[in-house]
Amino acid sequence: MSDAAAARAWLSQDPDPETRAELAALVEAAEQGDAAAAADLHDRFRTRLAFGTAGLRGELGAGPNRMNRVLVAQAAAGIAAHLLAEQGPDTPPSVVIGYDGRRNSRVFAEDSARIFAGAGLRVFLLPRLLPTPVLAFAVRHLGADAGVMVTASHNPPDDNGYKVYLGGADGGSQIVPPADAEIAAQIQRIADEGDIGRLPRSDAYEIAPAEVVDAYVAATAAAGPAPAGAAGLAWVYTAMHGVGAETFAAVLARAGYPAPVPVAAQIAPDGDFPTVAFPNPEEPGAMDLAFATAREAGAELVIAHDPDADRLAVAVPDSSADGGWRRLSGNQVGLLLGWRAGRLAEGSPQASLACSLVSSPGLAAVAAHYGLAFHATLTGFKWISRAPGIVYGFEEALGYLVNPETVRDKDGISAAVAILQLACEARGRGASLADLLDEFAQTFGHFASDQISVRVDDVAVIGRIMAALRADPPARVGEIGVQRVDDLLEGVDGLPPGDVLRLWLDDGSRLIVRPSGTEPKLKLYLDVRGESAGDAAARITALAAGARAMLDAVG
Repeated sequence: MSDAAAARAWLSQDPDPETRAELAALVEAAEQGDAAAAADLHDRFRTRLAFGTAGLRGELGAGPNRMNRVLVAQAAAGIAAHLLAEQGPDTPPSVVIGYDGRRNSRVFAEDSARIFAGAGLRVFLLPRLLPTPVLAFAVRHLGADAGVMVTASHNPPDDNGYKVYLGGADGGSQIVPPADAEIAAQIQRIADEGDIGRLPRSDAYEIAPAEVVDAYVAATAAAGPAPAGAAGLAWVYTAMHGVGAETFAAVLARAGYPAPVPVAAQIAPDGDFPTVAFPNPEEPGAMDLAFATAREAGAELVIAHDPDADRLAVAVPDSSADGGWRRLSGNQVGLLLGWRAGRLAEGSPQASLACSLVSSPGLAAVAAHYGLAFHATLTGFKWISRAPGIVYGFEEALGYLVNPETVRDKDGISAAVAILQLACEARGRGASLADLLDEFAQTFGHFASDQISVRVDDVAVIGRIMAALRADPPARVGEIGVQRVDDLLEGVDGLPPGDVLRLWLDDGSRLIVRPSGTEPKLKLYLDVRGESAGDAAARITALAAGARAMLDAVG
């Protein structure tokens, strides 16, 4: 079928006037010889957004390779079919749906609710736009069989997405194989059958009671009540135009922390993200307004959430940094919270700490210090959350799971409460978070990490680089010899297969290479341990230079 013919078939079932008009104009331009329009049309219809363990995520627009109401309807019908096949019609499954403030999030959520209800499921729609952690909590709290969150998290403004959680034996964690493939097969079957207008729909869904949000607030506040040092804390908060502010404010009030100075321009939900090109606290410039606010307020601390509040960024004053503020890395925050978790869990022989294999090995040192088990998992909280006995888990990409009995996923709100508790405890004895980092190094060792991200226009480039490294692994990275290479596609340490290469160097350093799971990037993760802070800094600088040279050699 030609792209134009596929587009016309799509138009016949698209319920959205905006994407219908967009696609009709594109088809007309392509048929009149507009090469750019023809290329755009081909990109939209050459494939479809793949459903996997991260659900769906992509650019908004018409066509199967974009996020839109047709694709969401197919996904909802496929998920419903999977749940019904798992449980049978005699015990109708239940599903809870949440949505954030991005464009079309509420529309996608309401469409999903009607399709789930039309398939015979019991459906709860959260009462308003809310953070992703509240949806993850609601799956457990309501005893639902599944949950769907409509969000693209920290992706660019024109994206949206669809995350899926499973209840029951999965405990409210995100989906993992084989459920992802089974759901994907059902979605493809629905798509192959054609017109989504024939899918049964019903308005017989329920609005989840406000008690669900209240219960999340209470449980999260209880995980990190304010210590005496909280009085008078001056700090700044940004929601990054996302949905975290309202829920976070309720948690802070209940836990007893002073209210922050807000970044006023970024505090209300706004799917256009007008003050940031990329609403991700990790991106350069994303926290500039927060730093400006902190300078004006004379703040001691900055806390930022990403737009759906499942990630947390923390910044501290630093006179040597440009602008006087420095964002802590995900590994630094993760290790501080791991130290906190280790102290709380000491003496619990079944308890464990966990992090993704690309995160700092310093967490293993914390676990050993407190006599706890340690697990390194594949990237993603779908894996971290399933670590046996987990009491805390983190991933260097600003994700932290500090309260696994409440939320089985990363949660930027509970993590913020935990970091505030640490900061206030330190403040009570005249110290700061920066001082805690020094104390950590003195206790557990001088760990340093870095990351190299290579963004590509053609994702095939990433495959070629990974293939080249597998075919001819480097004997050295910079001046340091490579001791061994673990190819996780072959299965290593009992982990499920993954497209990851892990290089162990002769001096104990580690270099991991993997494609990003959500963006067109190749990522390299570098970790060293030094005899001192200066030694660790020198080692990580040398390893980064060697890693870039390695990429140049294969690129």
